[in-house]
Amino acid sequence: MDPTQLRDIHVTMGHPWWPPAPGWWLLAGALVALGLLLWRYDPRWRLYVPLPVITLGTWRWEAAQGLRALRRRLTHEPVKPVAAELSELLRRIAMARHGRAACAGLHGEAWLAWLSAHDPRGFDWRRDGQPLLTAPYARPAAADTQRESIRRLLDAGMEWVAAPDPKPERRRRRLPDWLQRPVAGVGQRLRRRRPTPEQAPVQTRAQDTV
Repeated sequence: MDPTQLRDIHVTMGHPWWPPAPGWWLLAGALVALGLLLWRYDPRWRLYVPLPVITLGTWRWEAAQGLRALRRRLTHEPVKPVAAELSELLRRIAMARHGRAACAGLHGEAWLAWLSAHDPRGFDWRRDGQPLLTAPYARPAAADTQRESIRRLLDAGMEWVAAPDPKPERRRRRLPDWLQRPVAGVGQRLRRRRPTPEQAPVQTRAQDTV
């Protein structure tokens, strides 16, 4: 055989990093599980890590996007239009959490008092929320002096979005009409059979004499 016709042997090694070792699969699974737990039990994660169909398109996601946009605008735009849009956005957030009938007709100090009474973190809107009433109608120069106050109100509004929904009030179940009369009759018969405190000593003395 002619030595000049010999060729080198090339061995195909493939991709040395695939498939990964079992330890890497376990680590990836643990990280995914941790992320799902944080997303499930910490509402703040849902405002920054959206999931299609579950988070995208919900009122929380849209409200958080609106509050973040107002915060960015507050750094370089006049305060007056930002305060006006914040007041409107807070009302939509409140109606999404508690229903339109709960707060749609409130204005002025009554609106701030309602926000204070229902704030999920106990923020005092009556004391610190006055810029909502004054900044949208003030002169631009006067409104710009309340920039830091509006920033605090944006943070307080984000707490409304991140907080879980309020628990509905439990209502006592009422028996159907056709059951109320029989149940009432049974209760009356039981009360008649039960001895009163005045009759109990008499029965005891009668037993002692016997």
